Amino acid sequence: MNKWVYLFTEGGASMRNLLGGKGAGAAEMTQAQLPVPPGFTITTETCIYYNEHDQQFPEGLWEQALEALAEVERQAGKRFGDTENPLLISVRSGAQVSMPGMMDTVLNLGLNDESLQGLIARTGNERFAYDAYRRFIQMFSRIVLGIDPHQFEVQLEETKRSNGAQTDADLSVEALKSLVAIFKGIVQQETGEAFPTDFHDQLNLAIKAVFNSWMNKRAIDYRDYHKIPHSLGTAVNIQTMVFGNMGWDSGTGVAFTRNPITGEKALYGEYLQNAQGEDVVAGIRTPKPIAALQEDMPEMYEGLLHHANMLEQHYKDMQDLEFTIEKGKLYMLQTRSGKRSPVASVKLAVDMEHEQLIDKNEALRRVEPMQIEQLLHRQIDPSAEVQIIAKGLNAAPGAATGIVVFDADEAEARRGEMVILVRPETNPDDVHGIIAAQGVLTARGGATSHAAVVARGLGKPCVTGCESLDIDLERGTFSVDGVTVSAGDVVTLNGSTGDVILGEVALVEAELSDELKELLSWADGVRTLQVWANADYPRDAAKAREYGAEGIGLCRTEHMFFEPERLSTVRAMILAAAEAKSQQGNPTGEGQSQYSEAWRAYHENLAQLEVFQASDFVSIFRVMDDLPVVVRLLDPPLHEFLPRYDELLEEVVELRHGGNSPELEKKEALFKAVSGLREANPMLGLRGCRLGILFPEIYEMQVRALMEAALQVNGEGKSVKPEIMIPLVSHINELQSLRDRLEQVAKTVLAEAGVAIPYKFGTMIEVPRAALTAADIAHSAEFFSFGTNDLTQTTFGISRDDAEGKFLLQYVEEKLLPENPFQVLDRDGVGRLIRWAKEEGRSTRPDLELGICGEHGGDPDSIALCNEIGLDYVSCSPFRVPVARLAAAQATLAKPMVATTA
Repeated sequence: MNKWVYLFTEGGASMRNLLGGKGAGAAEMTQAQLPVPPGFTITTETCIYYNEHDQQFPEGLWEQALEALAEVERQAGKRFGDTENPLLISVRSGAQVSMPGMMDTVLNLGLNDESLQGLIARTGNERFAYDAYRRFIQMFSRIVLGIDPHQFEVQLEETKRSNGAQTDADLSVEALKSLVAIFKGIVQQETGEAFPTDFHDQLNLAIKAVFNSWMNKRAIDYRDYHKIPHSLGTAVNIQTMVFGNMGWDSGTGVAFTRNPITGEKALYGEYLQNAQGEDVVAGIRTPKPIAALQEDMPEMYEGLLHHANMLEQHYKDMQDLEFTIEKGKLYMLQTRSGKRSPVASVKLAVDMEHEQLIDKNEALRRVEPMQIEQLLHRQIDPSAEVQIIAKGLNAAPGAATGIVVFDADEAEARRGEMVILVRPETNPDDVHGIIAAQGVLTARGGATSHAAVVARGLGKPCVTGCESLDIDLERGTFSVDGVTVSAGDVVTLNGSTGDVILGEVALVEAELSDELKELLSWADGVRTLQVWANADYPRDAAKAREYGAEGIGLCRTEHMFFEPERLSTVRAMILAAAEAKSQQGNPTGEGQSQYSEAWRAYHENLAQLEVFQASDFVSIFRVMDDLPVVVRLLDPPLHEFLPRYDELLEEVVELRHGGNSPELEKKEALFKAVSGLREANPMLGLRGCRLGILFPEIYEMQVRALMEAALQVNGEGKSVKPEIMIPLVSHINELQSLRDRLEQVAKTVLAEAGVAIPYKFGTMIEVPRAALTAADIAHSAEFFSFGTNDLTQTTFGISRDDAEGKFLLQYVEEKLLPENPFQVLDRDGVGRLIRWAKEEGRSTRPDLELGICGEHGGDPDSIALCNEIGLDYVSCSPFRVPVARLAAAQATLAKPMVATTA
């Protein structure tokens, strides 16, 4: 028979996959003889079986659980459900990967009217016993029986109001007795049955409820966001209850061995006296900082500090601890590697390497690459004038501006918009809203509350415990010091200071910290894949170089033309070129005159554009001194430079109704030209090399501007390494034809100057045929740059612009596709084409330079695939260069990420 249950005395840290993080941590602490309340763990394998067999327990589980419970009774010296000395237990989830608050917990299980009397007699504390009972009924009813928690919360608030109590801890025994009766009545009314009193039934139902919570919406949303497999399952931990709500010599709290926000080496956390753990993490009461424990209970503080230091040294990572103090005795309930902000993640990794707790390679694995991107998000401009209307706890760093929403569902519905989720406190059911929002603001809760922990893990700014806010959810407003903010109004959060600011505030780009620079220098010493950047302007090139780029893998020349003063020249050039080409078949008479005029306008506009191009190239070459610069020749669908057909048609129709006019004649001519260039599918029409073949003068102008710029910068004593990319090639003849013509231009420019500058000609592989015929294409290409955006579109036959707004998200949600292929490189399709093209291309040209320049170049999973295939470099946005540097190092190390640093 399979072993489904392990006592804490039987497990350890190495059994994390089987026992989950919480169970493995409790077992490891037990083995280290820390004061851990006895308990046992039902394995993750049990949850998998349960979900695969119509929510049925496997054979032997229940008997093993009861056997383990008997041993826990022996260790605790109490009996489960006993009327004289009752053992109460907690039933808690615990997956392999930390998912704070996403699954369910039931506390104080084992209470009924009879065992309640035993608890009173044993403790001599009637108030405590009834507080435990009302908490149990409330929690069990919500989690196990599925009753709307609002009904209980309303009655609790009403009881506090009528008794003049500010918090739960202020309620009298009589008030708590009344609440117990009211809560039982709610259960009877909602279920038609009395609250369950058989403690074995309570345990059976609670275990099933925890298993069921593995597949609740918030847990699924959380796993989807963090890419945690749904197949892992959760363990269930059954542990002896110890009570922090037995009076003011009791308490409960959460502590981190270091600051999870800043990474500072100091005990950090919060606690509450006379409270249970849910009071701290749910944000129902705003707790005290952990430093206050040193004054309130100095012996308990010293004991906690001792255990914290020991556990951090043992695990060699920052630990997230849960503890309870019962009548002056400290108990350790949990240890796990703690969630941390991106700032803390980097600082912890570097500091622990300096302290020789871990080596450099482990430090590199400790930081998720996307956390680096979050570090580079903008901060509030220090020089900006701001109207601070409230201040809370700086629970997660960074700055965010957005419109206020008060509901998590609305935040999710407005995904893609800039929204700030405002709540009295968040609970785990709000996780989908936190994921969608730019930042989170709560009136209650501390820096270890659910909102703070989740926001830090997501890298989103968060301000909690802002108690001056008066939030009215029904009206959709919050008020503070005479200022009222309504849903839809704009606020800004400074998660680094805790400030709540009215309106939009100017933000500035972040800078690389010393710790991050050091970490990235270690990454550079490990990785084999180079990191280049996509940069279309000198400012982009400067930022790329600042962030450590080793070249420019894609300079899109069409983007240089979109600036207003250039767009009119480009538009005139296109229209003149079209007119000139249309007249080529009529070389005499009036047609010859029109042709000559159009041809002259075409070349005049090209000459103006050549000046712009050369100026831009000079600036980029200066910035990228001695580094390669890949310049893609013009590759726009032509409609992007022209007036919109439908808008132009409306203008022409309106002018026609007004009679003949010079303006109508002008618009008619423009409309005719635009109509002639209009395409049914411009993304697969006259663009890329096809444009260069029909209008070779455009590409010749660009190559001439490029080489003249190279000569100028070379004359300034700088080294230039231009690489000329011919885009959208699908056949070797296209590439060969254009290269022959364009290389002659390059040679002529250099020959006239009498200067030799090395340069390369290559192509972008962005259609399947180019990849499949790579061996042929490599005869005329010195480099391949895989344009994975278009290669994904053409491989899947999906228009990205249409798909992402219509069906692609549904495909991912329904697991028809494992990922959005425009975000994560498709391994089996697009990845196979890249691998084929690499092998075929290098069979023709062994020194063929290979890289990717699509958006995938900044995605860690895609970078890992590129490293595996054996490309030379990835090219990405300048702001993702640090991300790619770390991801490339991790790909070289080729070991799994540490999942707890999400």
